[in-house]
Amino acid sequence: MSAARTPARAKRKPAGTRPTSRRKPAARRRKPTRRQAAIRARRQRILQRLLLSAGALVAVVGLFVLIPLSLARDPAPICIDDPRTFPAAGVEGWSGEQLENAATIVRTAAAMGFPRDGQILGVMTAMGESSLRNIDYGDWETRGFTNPDGSRTSSIGLFQQQDWWGSVEQRMDPATSATLFFDRLGRLPDWQAMDPSHAIHRVQVNTDRDYYARFQADATAVVDALSGPCT
Repeated sequence: MSAARTPARAKRKPAGTRPTSRRKPAARRRKPTRRQAAIRARRQRILQRLLLSAGALVAVVGLFVLIPLSLARDPAPICIDDPRTFPAAGVEGWSGEQLENAATIVRTAAAMGFPRDGQILGVMTAMGESSLRNIDYGDWETRGFTNPDGSRTSSIGLFQQQDWWGSVEQRMDPATSATLFFDRLGRLPDWQAMDPSHAIHRVQVNTDRDYYARFQADATAVVDALSGPCT
C-alpha cells in the first residue's frame, strides 16, 4: 500500500506549484505599466521638442515682422534737392516727375520768401492745372476751351499759363513758370487770409474758385515731405 501511495504523492507535487503559476500573470500585468510610463516619457519629450520648435519659429517670424515695421517707422530721409531720395511709392499718389516738379515749386517759393502756406498754394495750383506735369498743351487741345472773347486758349506748362504770362520758353520752364505764379500771388492783397482755393482763383482766373480745394490735403502732404531735413 505504501508503495502505491508514493506515485500519488508525486502527482500532487505539481499541484503545489499552482500558486507560483498564479503569480506569473501579476508579473505580466506590471510590464504594460512600465511600457506606458516609457511611452508617456517619450511623448513628453516629443511635446517638449515641438514646443521648442514652435517657440523658435515664432521668434523667427517675429523678427521678419518687427524688422520691416521698424524700418517703416524710420523711413529714409527725403532731400528736396536729390530726386534719388524721393520715395518710389510716391507721396499720396504723386511720384516721379510729379514730385520733381513739386520740389521745383517749393524751392522757387522759398527763394522768393514764401513760407509753407504759399508753397502749398503753388503745389495745389500745379496739381489742379497739369497734375504736376510740364505739358506743352492745354484746355483748348483737351477740352476745346476758349477765352471769353472766343479765342483759343494758349495755356501750357505746369501752371497752364497763357500767352500774356510770358514766352513759351518761360512758361515751359518749371522754375520760371513758378516764379511768374508767385510774383502775381505776392501782389494779391491779404492772400494769406483768403481761402487757399479762392486766392489761387484770383491769380489763375479760372471758372470755379473752389476747384483747387480738392488738392489741398495732397499738396500739404507733398510740401511737408519735401521740406523735412535730409539727414
